Amino acid sequence: MKKSLNLLSGTAIAACLLFASNAMAQSMSSTDFSASKTRIKAEYKTDKKACASLASNAKDICVAEAKGKEAVALAELEHSYKPTSKTQYKLSVAKGEATYDVAKQKCDDLSGNPKDVCVKEAKAALTSAKADATVQKKTSVANTTANEKKADANAKASSDKKEVRADASADKRAAELKVAEQKCDALASTAKEACLAAAKAQFGKL
Repeated sequence: MKKSLNLLSGTAIAACLLFASNAMAQSMSSTDFSASKTRIKAEYKTDKKACASLASNAKDICVAEAKGKEAVALAELEHSYKPTSKTQYKLSVAKGEATYDVAKQKCDDLSGNPKDVCVKEAKAALTSAKADATVQKKTSVANTTANEKKADANAKASSDKKEVRADASADKRAAELKVAEQKCDALASTAKEACLAAAKAQFGKL
C-alpha cells in the first residue's frame, strides 16, 4: 500500500519537473505559434526515439512521459496563443491526464492488490485534477458573468460557485471511496466487511 502511495508522490514530483516551462509572451504571432508547434512535435519524436534503447515496462513509461510532455507543451502553447478559460481548462486536464498515464504505466511494475490500489489511486488523482479544472473554468465564467451584470448577478454567481464546488467534492469522494474499497479487497471475511463499512462511512454521501 505504501509502495503505491510513494509511487504516485514520485510521479507528481516528476510531472512538476517534466512539465515546467518558461512563460511565453501573451502576444504571439501565428508564425511564432506554428514554429513553436513544430518544435514541440520535433522534441516529441526525439524523446520517443530515446525510449527505443529501453525495454519492457521501462520503455512504456518512457513513451508515456514523452507523450505527456508533448500534450502539455501543446496545451501550454495554445493557452499562450489564445488565453481563455477554455484553453486554461484544457491545459489543466492535459497535465492531469499526462500524470495519470505515466502513473498507470508505473503501476504495471506491481501485481495483485497493490497494483489494483495503485491504479485506483492514479484514477482518483485524475478525477481530482479534472474536478479542480472544472471548478476553475466555471468559476471564471461565473465571475465574468457577474462582472458584466454587476450587482444583480453576484448572488447567482455565488450560488453557481457553491454548486460547482459541491459537484467537484462529490466526484472526489466517489473516487476516494473506490480507492478505499480496492484496499479492502486485500482483507478477508469479517475484516473485509468492516473495512468496506468504514470506507462507506468515511467517503459515502454527505
